[in-house]
Amino acid sequence: MPIVSPWLHLGYIIPHLYTDMDAYQFYRVAPDGMMLVTTGLNLKEYSLAAVETELPALWRAFDMLKQKNVDRIALSGVPVASVVGRKKMREILDEGAQRTSIPCDTDLEAHIATLQHFGVSKLALATRWPENVNNALTAYLKEAGIEVVVLRARGRNLDQNKVSSPLADHELALELGRAALAAAPEAQALLLPGGLWFAIHAVPILEAEFGKPVLLNITSTTWAALNAAPKPLQVKPDLKWGRVMASC
Repeated sequence: MPIVSPWLHLGYIIPHLYTDMDAYQFYRVAPDGMMLVTTGLNLKEYSLAAVETELPALWRAFDMLKQKNVDRIALSGVPVASVVGRKKMREILDEGAQRTSIPCDTDLEAHIATLQHFGVSKLALATRWPENVNNALTAYLKEAGIEVVVLRARGRNLDQNKVSSPLADHELALELGRAALAAAPEAQALLLPGGLWFAIHAVPILEAEFGKPVLLNITSTTWAALNAAPKPLQVKPDLKWGRVMASC
């Protein structure tokens, strides 16, 4: 029977005032009937000061998503969690859950849960971020027992990533992903983080070439929401989007 009503609602707090690539990619990898409910912050740059400025808006976003009766809330933006640090980020999630009575997550914690599901302790990392964000992300992952054994990056600021070409970003995902995995055969998976990074079509290509899971923000966060769903899944994700979605 066709699905005529959403059966799982994921609340997603975007670090920006608009939603484009997040929703565009979500509705390709998520199963039919899963709805994305977005609200936004206005992050100016990849820095702790910029994140702290947005904290009042974050609490308003939690409150709004509670009113929408979503099943789960996730904070998008790996740089946000990275620069805050794992201890503080988990405190924010705990407060959000207490405030809303809804499970709260971040893309980065969803990545960690997905990596742990696959038994990954050694990770290849490819990003479009500057050194300070990459260092913070590496430290965050280390706290979770995951070692970044290789990093390949094309450092850009937030404004540059907002206006990047989807086709160029797809090609960049292939370039950096291949370079990272080729440089570290011991890596058990590849992480391509970034909600603005159009990389979903690179996932099956890289997995076919290297035989290892490739994680994106949208796949890890969707995976976490599906695996924590309060009711049995009515539809499974399309297996063509890679090993993460196939493991739901």
